[in-house]
Amino acid sequence: MIKVGERAIEIQLNDKDGKLVKLSDFLGKKVVVYFYPKDDTPGCTIEACSFRDAYDELLELNAVVIGISGDSTKSHINFGRKYNLPFYLLSDEDHAITEAYGAWAEKTMFGKKYMGIQRSTFIIDEKGMVAKVFPKVSPSKHIDEVIKALQGIK
Repeated sequence: MIKVGERAIEIQLNDKDGKLVKLSDFLGKKVVVYFYPKDDTPGCTIEACSFRDAYDELLELNAVVIGISGDSTKSHINFGRKYNLPFYLLSDEDHAITEAYGAWAEKTMFGKKYMGIQRSTFIIDEKGMVAKVFPKVSPSKHIDEVIKALQGIK
């Protein structure tokens, strides 16, 4: 997993509208990059809606929000519309960016091991450096941690 103080790995992925979004386009802003397992699942919906509900506050903190999962752009369109999500949802179907950030990990469900996205968040500062890493996230309480971290970036 990338660490605080390292240069953020460039992200170039398509959003829910098929537009290429690059992390480097947001230099001069703080960027919250959060990786989540799957659109429209309970935990992922809670997390996405908490970012939506705090979106105005995040904008006031000069922050851009980018959610990344392995879902297709079509899935992101449906998820974004269903919950009125105002931020970027990027599709990483081959998991290349997810792996580069270290958010691709072994998981266990019902005694079976498999590889999948570990819910995690990276806050990138205005210069493109990793300012904060949340390696394992609780969807219901995470937004407060993110806001506190953003407030601490000078």
